[in-house]
Amino acid sequence: MMAHVTQRSTAAAWDDAASGWHRNTALIREWLRDATPRLLDAARIELGAKVLDVAAGAGDQTRDIVQRVGDQGQVWVTDVSPQILALAEDGLLAVKGARLRFQVADAQALGMAGANFDAAICRLGLMLCPSPLTALLEMRQALRPGGRCAALVFSAPETNPCIAITMRTARQHAGLADADPFAAGSLLSLGRPGLAAQWLADAGFSEIEVTALAVPFRAASVDDYIAFVRTSGSPVIEVLRHLPAARQADAWADIRRQLDRFTTAHGWEGPNELLLCSAVNP
Repeated sequence: MMAHVTQRSTAAAWDDAASGWHRNTALIREWLRDATPRLLDAARIELGAKVLDVAAGAGDQTRDIVQRVGDQGQVWVTDVSPQILALAEDGLLAVKGARLRFQVADAQALGMAGANFDAAICRLGLMLCPSPLTALLEMRQALRPGGRCAALVFSAPETNPCIAITMRTARQHAGLADADPFAAGSLLSLGRPGLAAQWLADAGFSEIEVTALAVPFRAASVDDYIAFVRTSGSPVIEVLRHLPAARQADAWADIRRQLDRFTTAHGWEGPNELLLCSAVNP
């Protein structure tokens, strides 16, 4: 939704949202319960593999990776936010299985060339990079020949209306003009048709596949979804951060009113579409 122009500002923003993201791990896991296994399948993560988890966040998907690679596997967990990475490390201390290593690192500056990973994955982080191509080059250089890269990113605004509505409304209340939905570093930045595949090709990958996945976000009510976004949606928080409290409250009330259209007889269900991107390091 919003470009983060420097590593320091990105890290600070996600440090601020870290506790909320961590508290909502169960909700996020339920949202992505079908998409995450497909991500790991696309990376062909198997017993004994050495895996790089880029922009790992609170480490929910890391648990699944550990289960797949087993005692003989290795998992390197990276994120630009020291705070969220510390929460991930705390949460994974009791997980038995693979050897885990944690490293604070921007996806665009991993510095792991020649590390010979079997797989590199990134769940909902690649689109927030101001330069996705740089991040993909860093991931490819960390892979062995034949190693696989897989990422989940948001697709286009029309298939992710809750994101589009939330950001547009937040920017209006902040007195900002509508932004290009595909602006670099925004949640929808890789949703332009063909763009993700093009970046993968430009980074030197082969056997490129991009598949659209319908992944609706379900919550008990619109208020539960708003609570999630207010504590975990760092790009939205950043847009409204400098407004007086009363104007922030007005913005969230407006967002709630518009998102209430997705309330059903069985709760709240917001449409989402993700792109599953996979490729091979030749």
